[in-house]
Amino acid sequence: MSSGFSPGKGGGVVTRFEAAEVSLLRSLVSMLLGLVSPGQTSDDPLERALGIGATEAPTDPVLARLFPTAYEDEEDASEFRRYTEATLRDGKRADAQTVYDTARSGRSELTAEQAQAWLRALNDLRLTLGVKLEVTEEIHDEIAMMSEDDPRYPAFVTYDWLTYLQDSLVRALW
Repeated sequence: MSSGFSPGKGGGVVTRFEAAEVSLLRSLVSMLLGLVSPGQTSDDPLERALGIGATEAPTDPVLARLFPTAYEDEEDASEFRRYTEATLRDGKRADAQTVYDTARSGRSELTAEQAQAWLRALNDLRLTLGVKLEVTEEIHDEIAMMSEDDPRYPAFVTYDWLTYLQDSLVRALW
């Protein structure tokens, strides 16, 4: 099992993953890439070229968590979303693609920039899984009390593993 991340050269980090961990990460990242694919776009070619897009908040709870409403006022929120969501989606896709491309079995070295992308993508993966699992602050108690035969157990353990990876990456970077 991965021992987490540790500081590397030039502000980067190093880690070691087993083949099964890489497979799991890539599977989760593929799911995330599908979720953050380009959203609603305008019919206007100029607006599409400028990245102006969706004005309505997503109805999917996971997407609502990944792209939260910025303002209480509906009109302000809609206008803000119109000008920012496409760029946010692009960033989330780029981060997820970095994880997909750099996750390798054995020892992996990441540049400082790649490590930052991993940090953001791990956060997005945790948010996605957390919404689906309805994670609360009592998650560690829930996992400790949960039988390994519980069909939710693998997903909760995966969420916990992602939390561990994110924590070790933060510690390695700072």
